[in-house]
Amino acid sequence: MATVVRPAITAGASAPPPLSSSSFISSLPHFPAKHRPRQNHNHVFFSNSPIQSLFSFKSFEFKRQSLLNSELFHGCTSSSSPPEYDIEGLFDKLRLWVRSGDVELAKAVHASILKLGEDTYLGNALIGAYLKLGLVTEAYKVFNGLSCPDMVSYTALVSGFSKSNREDEAVELFFRMRSSGIEPNEYGFVAILTACIRLLELELGFQVHGLAIKMGYLDCVFVSNALMGLYGKCGCLDFVLELFDRLPRRDLASWNTTISSAVKESLYGKAFELFREMQRNDDFRVDHFTFSTLLTACTGSNALAEGQEVHAHAIKCGLEDNLSVSNALIGFYTKCGSVKNVMVLFEKMPVTDTITWTEVITAYMDFGLTDLALEIFKKMPERNSIAYNALLTGFCKNGEGLRALSLFTGMVKVRLELTDFTLSSVVYACGLLRDYRISEQIHGFIVKSGCGSNACIESALLDMYTRCGRMSEATKMFNQWPVDRDSSIILTSLICGYARNGQPEEAISLFHRSQSEGTMVLDEVALTSVTGICGSLAFHEMGKQIHCIALKSGSLSDLEVGNAIVSMYSKCWNMEDAVEVFNSMAKRDVVSWNGLIAGHLLHRQGDKALAAWSEMEKTGIKPDKLTFNLVISAYRHTNSNLVDNCRSLFYSLKTRYDIEPTSDHFASFVGVLGYWGLLKEAEEMVCKLPFEPDVSVWRALLDCSRLHLNTAVGKRVAKRILAVEPKDPSTYVLVSNLYSASGRWHCSEMVREDMRQKGFKKQPAQSWIVHENKIHSFYARDKSHPQAKDIHSALELLILECLKAGYVPDTSFVLHEVEEHQKKNFLFYHSAKLAATYGILTTKPGKPVRIVKNILLCGDCHAFFKYASIVTGKDIFLRDTTGFHCFSRGQCSCKDYW
Repeated sequence: MATVVRPAITAGASAPPPLSSSSFISSLPHFPAKHRPRQNHNHVFFSNSPIQSLFSFKSFEFKRQSLLNSELFHGCTSSSSPPEYDIEGLFDKLRLWVRSGDVELAKAVHASILKLGEDTYLGNALIGAYLKLGLVTEAYKVFNGLSCPDMVSYTALVSGFSKSNREDEAVELFFRMRSSGIEPNEYGFVAILTACIRLLELELGFQVHGLAIKMGYLDCVFVSNALMGLYGKCGCLDFVLELFDRLPRRDLASWNTTISSAVKESLYGKAFELFREMQRNDDFRVDHFTFSTLLTACTGSNALAEGQEVHAHAIKCGLEDNLSVSNALIGFYTKCGSVKNVMVLFEKMPVTDTITWTEVITAYMDFGLTDLALEIFKKMPERNSIAYNALLTGFCKNGEGLRALSLFTGMVKVRLELTDFTLSSVVYACGLLRDYRISEQIHGFIVKSGCGSNACIESALLDMYTRCGRMSEATKMFNQWPVDRDSSIILTSLICGYARNGQPEEAISLFHRSQSEGTMVLDEVALTSVTGICGSLAFHEMGKQIHCIALKSGSLSDLEVGNAIVSMYSKCWNMEDAVEVFNSMAKRDVVSWNGLIAGHLLHRQGDKALAAWSEMEKTGIKPDKLTFNLVISAYRHTNSNLVDNCRSLFYSLKTRYDIEPTSDHFASFVGVLGYWGLLKEAEEMVCKLPFEPDVSVWRALLDCSRLHLNTAVGKRVAKRILAVEPKDPSTYVLVSNLYSASGRWHCSEMVREDMRQKGFKKQPAQSWIVHENKIHSFYARDKSHPQAKDIHSALELLILECLKAGYVPDTSFVLHEVEEHQKKNFLFYHSAKLAATYGILTTKPGKPVRIVKNILLCGDCHAFFKYASIVTGKDIFLRDTTGFHCFSRGQCSCKDYW
């Protein structure tokens, strides 16, 4: 059932009075004077403050007992009309009943009213009282007992049904009212429109709109507010604005509803424009709903300055301590501010709720402060499944799969409710770990719990299989997918899985097949995923086709799709189009800027990457950890030595940007220091770290020692790496290769055996080239290609020509215990050399050969391609995990530093 929205009640201060029977009764001119409740006590039915002033807490129970024992309950046996005090007494009992919520008292009051005979006015009051206490069924029974229910009876019950998840009954009763000849008033319109909002019944809303025009109620601000609420909920902002513009009189609810509708459609500029117009009208004062909505707009548009203005305005109006405003401020500063802003707000809040604590946990997780998030979680006065899920998601977001699994185990032990979101998150955590055995255990648990047939969880399981390299299980699950179920999500997961596991042909083939069969809907998620694959494969032509599809379908305005297209073009040697798409984006977030900076880094354009960083700072968009990792790395590729600037930035991460440097930041900074020859400073910094450096830091130092041929530093670093307990497949491979390079073949094989036992698989070296819209991939010594014989023959001739030109094979890159002549044979048929040869054979004259390699290019292939570019006269462009290499006339664009 759709979530209820009450634009005329919850969105402002001037909603119509509550749908209470006595407030209707007291306004009816034909109501007999003796039956009308006295007004000199301000006893308006359902008004909280008058009831609270009637009785002190101590006298409440005495009053209740007095009424239960009074003659009004036991002496009303006469069939004559009751005296005035009897009616007033019954209304007094109704007020007391509502206040106490006492079932015994409710039955007694109801029984007393029944003794008086049928009275529509008292019946309406009884209906209202039951509805106030949430007893909708009892109210309906009273309604059915009325021989002639009037407009008040119908309206109260339609409203009650609408607010009690019984919207269909509300609609049915509304039509029943009209068929009985009773037309709705403004309260009736609000009641039926509340049902329409909950049901998202736009067509019925149109009919109600027409009826309101016909009966002349459209000028009623309450009715128009409710209509605007419906149209806003259904995404019809044009209708909202049209109604708003035509309103002869507006109240706070009108402004709030219109502003929130604009925010819902991500038209944040329009929302701010409406707010400024609202401020120009001195008759209106903002409330907590206004501030919460505006802060949502500031968060969505990364508008730091505007958000700070809203915050200041909330302080000025005395609403900063309002719970909903404070929660919205935490969300805003999480996205646009710093962790200090969040901490200060949280500590100052006089009142908090579960939402507050969960928001703070989410904030700390977004800032990467997982330990602080866990500490807040432990301090929570009351924890629910939402808080657990926030912590679980945060661990996954920060790549801490083991901690996510540990938390999940705790949730199972305390028998906490495990939602689909919980199970999907823990499955994702298993995918992060890429552990075969753990993935089997989690799958077994899910099947045992009876959730194995859930579509969301099944698609998450399939994605987990692909991340763990279990493509056979993933394919089997895909083939068993029910025919009558939407397969778009699972198709997207499988396509990405093929690409992730070095099976690009299968990925593209499945995509084309699903398109021809019409089984895959290219929504924003699918477009983003497939565009990402095109970028990973450097399939430029297909990427341009996806760009056109996104343009025609209107999906290009989607932020994630735009970000994916920028990234795709940058990975396909087309930085010009990447920049053009980036500049045309209507809105950008931190991912957009990270994508642009990363693209420049791929092309080793450090100065352009730093220029983009400078522009990003001017926008006020808050950088994240990845941003600084990219920016620090950019200093490796600048035309001049800017190490001092990089050092200044690195040491200001905590003080200026409130970012705690991670191992990735240290690794990037070590890479910069090493690149510019400051190897001693880099080693000293690593050795003085207050924590045990991650393998990535030592690996960066090892690469620096390799670049500068410093074997002494290299040996010291290698010993450190060998002492590290491997936690991921790449570390296993690195340790194994270090053993092999030093001739310790037995140790190397032991590491690889341990890797196999734990279910880790080494990613095999693979290179591919796109020719005539088809991917041609190669592995080392590969002979599976249809033209393998021609390729090998051509490569042998190319090797001979390169040897004549001065190429000398470097057998140190062969990590196998074999004879020297066998090492050369291994080198000559590396996957990159095979792909390059095929490209030289098939690429048209004057066009460069474009190759993609899934791992780092080895030094021997790098040297070989420089000579091949001389011998063939062709430029060879190659993308590996470090970026682009452009070999031309015996030189490489990386200047032999990669």
